[in-house]
Amino acid sequence: MYSLSFAFLFILISVCNTVPTKSSNGCGYDACNLGDPNKLNVHIVPHTHDDVGWLKTVDQYYYGARNNIQHAGVQYILDSVMHSLEENPDRRFMYVEIAFFWRWWNEQTDEMRNKVKQFVNEGRLEFISGGWCMNDEASTHYNSIIDQFSLGAEFLRDQFGECARPKIGWQIDPFGHSREHASILAQMGFDGLFFGRADYEDITQRSKTKNMELIWKASANLDRQSWLLTGVLPNGYSAPGSFCFDLFCDDQPIMDDPHLHDYNVPERVKAFLDAAHNEANQYSTNHIIMTMGSDFQYESANQWFKNMDKLMKYVNAQQTNGSNVNVFYSTPSCYLYALNKANHSWTSKTDDFFPYAHHPHGFWTGYFTSRAALKGYERRSNNVLQVTRQLNAFAKTNLRNSTFPLSEAMGLVQHHDAVSGTEKQEVAFDYAQRLADGIDSAVDVINRAYSKLLPLDEKIPPKAPQFLCQLTNISECLPIEGKNQFTLTLWNPTVHTISQHIHVPVTKKYSIRDSTGHVISADLIPISEPTKNIPGRKSFATNQLVFKVILPALGFNTYYFELKTDNEDISITHNEECILQNEYLRVDFDDQGNLLKIKNFKKNIVVPFTSQGFYWYSSFPGNNSQSEFQASGAYIFRPNSSDPQPVSDKRTITCIKGEIVQKAVIVFNKWTSQEISLYDDSKGVEVEWTVGPIPICDKVGKEIILRYDTDIGNQGKFYTDSNGREVLERIRDYRPTWNYTKVEDVSGNYYPVNSRIWIKEPNRQFTVLTDRSEGGSSIHDGSIELMLHRRTLYDDALGVGEPINETAYDQGLVVRGKHFLIIESPSSSALYHRVASQRLYMRPLATYSLPQLSYADYSETYRQTWSALVKDLPLNIHLLTFEQLDTNQYLIRIEHYFELNEDTTYSNSVTFDLQKLFQTHGIINGIVELTLAGNMPVNDMQRLEWITIDKESSKMDKPKMMSVNDLNIVLNPMQIRTFRVTVE
Repeated sequence: MYSLSFAFLFILISVCNTVPTKSSNGCGYDACNLGDPNKLNVHIVPHTHDDVGWLKTVDQYYYGARNNIQHAGVQYILDSVMHSLEENPDRRFMYVEIAFFWRWWNEQTDEMRNKVKQFVNEGRLEFISGGWCMNDEASTHYNSIIDQFSLGAEFLRDQFGECARPKIGWQIDPFGHSREHASILAQMGFDGLFFGRADYEDITQRSKTKNMELIWKASANLDRQSWLLTGVLPNGYSAPGSFCFDLFCDDQPIMDDPHLHDYNVPERVKAFLDAAHNEANQYSTNHIIMTMGSDFQYESANQWFKNMDKLMKYVNAQQTNGSNVNVFYSTPSCYLYALNKANHSWTSKTDDFFPYAHHPHGFWTGYFTSRAALKGYERRSNNVLQVTRQLNAFAKTNLRNSTFPLSEAMGLVQHHDAVSGTEKQEVAFDYAQRLADGIDSAVDVINRAYSKLLPLDEKIPPKAPQFLCQLTNISECLPIEGKNQFTLTLWNPTVHTISQHIHVPVTKKYSIRDSTGHVISADLIPISEPTKNIPGRKSFATNQLVFKVILPALGFNTYYFELKTDNEDISITHNEECILQNEYLRVDFDDQGNLLKIKNFKKNIVVPFTSQGFYWYSSFPGNNSQSEFQASGAYIFRPNSSDPQPVSDKRTITCIKGEIVQKAVIVFNKWTSQEISLYDDSKGVEVEWTVGPIPICDKVGKEIILRYDTDIGNQGKFYTDSNGREVLERIRDYRPTWNYTKVEDVSGNYYPVNSRIWIKEPNRQFTVLTDRSEGGSSIHDGSIELMLHRRTLYDDALGVGEPINETAYDQGLVVRGKHFLIIESPSSSALYHRVASQRLYMRPLATYSLPQLSYADYSETYRQTWSALVKDLPLNIHLLTFEQLDTNQYLIRIEHYFELNEDTTYSNSVTFDLQKLFQTHGIINGIVELTLAGNMPVNDMQRLEWITIDKESSKMDKPKMMSVNDLNIVLNPMQIRTFRVTVE
């Protein structure tokens, strides 16, 4: 002890022992200290994790308001960090959430901005991930993931240039990790991904075998384009035990004056060396990472940096006494680069990291469904955003800045405590308000665009504005009620002509003229009692007009409504057998409202249903003191029993048959009902479900599922999508990566369902499509269940501090959504589920107007149909992004949305002429292909090469340079290509 103290006294007065550093030669990998090849290199990574909303709103977190809820003020964190970086050029810091940094940047002086740019250019400040937020990976759709990354990447590129371009994904806090998300990062040109959470059994196995870092082969279709070095961090994302130096930490600082009684350098150094060696035992190279920071830390950055400076100094000094530990400031990029240079071969992985559990009873599968209404609103808001961008681009209104409020709101809502449903109720309201305000701004853009597209004479803009009716899902559109005439304009955002069935709630009878002036058929269908009784519904409408439209690709049709007096021929029966039938399908119900079977006539496939309906799991009411007492809450799904209870022992059925639609309205009780519809030309069955207010007068939390029980022998296998794109096989009570211990029969088998789930036999496949993200599974052979809504009474002790108990109008919240059922052979299912799912997420946008004109005058004044395309693009192509950047420049993303070997026709490569998208704009005279985030030409992308233990290399061929002389674009299955196009 005395000799060790003496050694530290000697070090204190010595001038020759200093922290080994590497003076920056630039940014990125060029700025990296790669350590000593003969030592254990400890990369110290200072960081803060700043949720863009969780316990407080994003505004409150930024300004440091309401610290009684949680002490956090991001503006002070960034102020303090920049001052500390200025104090010592050896220091490093990384930052992630651009939603916060953008706000802070807008408040800075030119002097501070120049300092920050210098930090970035010298590699001292590094932006990691670079998205608007650190997004959730379970309940997010790939379109919105790409958008939120692109929003942040554009800001970084414009303000800082190439030195700020992120190369590493940093998903340290999301609750499970999707394969598609990793693939997206790889397609953005990222070299690696680090995260903090993985299943407790997975981590135990990986730490024993030193496989905490691996090559994630993140696509079954894109091969090496999707490979990503992926690492599980050693301490979640916190500092090693006893080394938190934040303002609110209780760990001892480095007290290095040996004349003082509390001098603690020897024990602090020993503890650090022990922590480094313990961590090294779990990792496979002589490089390890230590994350120094946590949630909203570094408000007093000097406190952190001063202690880390000392710690590194004294730890490295022990090398003279034989220590092999070399510690220095680093960043995630530099740590990854060091791994790349370590000449190591890596294991690989092809599945995902769902579901995530932190102990045997703690499966984080409840948030797959939590706040189902917000999940639905987020998906619908994305629909509005994409249509607004298209209208702005095709009308050439150059109002991109006016779409920013909705883009920014959507970026925030992708956060892992936003669309996930794991925020406090007040914060959820704030997210919804931001989306609503963003949509209001989008409506202004829509009106400006239609003012150019609608009039036959552009000098005469429409006198009546277009408006959205956002409550038509509950058959309410107050502005049109009782009007003698109104118009409905439908914009089709897809590159294909589509057939769609439209519902318009009305208080009177109307005839409908299509875009050619012809009166079209419509069914006047009574609005169901469950709909009319939804709390908060203000409409007097008792009927809805249902009619079919054919919409042009990337274009609109306008439909003119005017009063009429004749009656519609509608058949209605109550509590009798009911058969819904068209030329493709037959759906049978008995007189008790039980779904008996669905038959596909064309394929001669019948799927009988042993039962179909609503059930509820009772939420476990634990006190969270130990694993076995884990409660079900916002994050956790833990049912009290593996056998859910039916919501009702009986039900009623009303059978409604018109020419356009046939419908079975099935009421289970006062708070659950479904309307099962078959349209005249539909090849699938629509199920519109309504759940709520969920009763809790019995003091029992309830988690509501809609279950479809068939005779399909799926042998424990089922299939779910990943963020709306590729589909993964799931096997009940099984994990591909480790020997799974079955503890929770139900929640341990739940997976995120963003768009589809299916079960199959060799000749039959039953697929359910969803209109939002839901948790789902096949708990028993032949069965698919999807969780629709949750109301729990206990907090699960994971931070949010509230049960998931949503209310509205002084009672439990009512949620309504849709499923779409497809009965097909496995060989032909992809054609139907791919197309139908794509159109569920990107539906025609309906805007209404109240022109005070007769139809004759209206048709002479306004264009009633328009399309940007002369001819549809191939069916397996989807236009993901069409956005005007400035007067003559556009950002385009085109995707092939079929997988390999799904369909004999549509799973093949496809070629099309990009000029066809610009037939209304002019001639393309400039084109650059970009990475997926849109922030770098693909020809400039130089990803690191990795080698697997099977001697496979991640190296790819350089892409072909684009030229305006050849605009034929080739797309392979699941490929997304991004272009910046300049038009004359």
